Amino acid sequence: MRSTTVASVQFRLRHTFTISRGSRDVAEVLQVTVTENGFSGHAECVPYARYGESLDSVRAQLDAVAEKVASGSTRDALQADMPSGAARNAMDCALWDLDAKQQGRRVHALAGLPKLTNLTTAYTIGIADRATMKTLAASHADRPILKIKLGTPSDLELLRAVRQGAPKARLIIDANEAWTRDDYLALLPSLEGLAVELIEQPFHADKDAALSDLPRPIAVCADESCHDRQSLRQLGGRYDMINIKLDKTGGLTEALALKHEAQAQGLDIMVGCMVGSSLAMAPAQLVAQGAKFVDLDGPLLLAEDCQHAIAFDGSVMQPATPELWG
Repeated sequence: MRSTTVASVQFRLRHTFTISRGSRDVAEVLQVTVTENGFSGHAECVPYARYGESLDSVRAQLDAVAEKVASGSTRDALQADMPSGAARNAMDCALWDLDAKQQGRRVHALAGLPKLTNLTTAYTIGIADRATMKTLAASHADRPILKIKLGTPSDLELLRAVRQGAPKARLIIDANEAWTRDDYLALLPSLEGLAVELIEQPFHADKDAALSDLPRPIAVCADESCHDRQSLRQLGGRYDMINIKLDKTGGLTEALALKHEAQAQGLDIMVGCMVGSSLAMAPAQLVAQGAKFVDLDGPLLLAEDCQHAIAFDGSVMQPATPELWG
């Protein structure tokens, strides 16, 4: 019989992190452990209020499926037993880790994938005043890719400040659903002039049909509009890329399938994360192999990380060790 434990953990952030929806100083996560015959699989998820999730609601979902998991429910069965989201992500990834340990193999081998390689992640700068964002950009100007959170009336001023602080960095931006059609059209020429390479989720997911008849000289990426493979049917003609996050897909199993199907439809891939520890990033590294953009900088935003943390050399992250996950 398997047993499941769920723990609530907080990680302090290095700086207050602000997006268009609000600010935070800590990352609140749930860590799941599934134990069987002396082996334990671990995973982490980040409940997200934007999708109606809380620590309590996600814990309740995990408790509801614990009996089936104890009786030997498989990862494939979980896809039907649980909806996509943070709870299934934690359970799915914990079972991947458990299987790897029981079989004495790395997860990439279990998934039929090549050995993992180093990845270069974007580094995210949250919304702040102009001077602060310029200073932050300058302090991270040596990083290859900066991701800038926007969604304010001063977006262009803030982005220009970032560009002044980091003149050579590649820039991608994320409005987190905060723009209108008029905002998009007004900003677009300046974004091209500032060499922005990607616009992530400019409109609310319920209003992104407007992208179908708007120019897209800069690639537009679906985040809140894309959760799993079912989302793909609504993205045609609106987006050029999707941001795959395991807390949206409901785990590694669906994330790998989503990546395959999206690429078959001609969509580029970005792999992102919620703000969590290295334990949350480790399974996402499998999906991020070969992705056009990698945004797995969660641990870089933390003042403290979990044990056996992923090693970073600047923005280059090494594959997770077996002691951490997989």
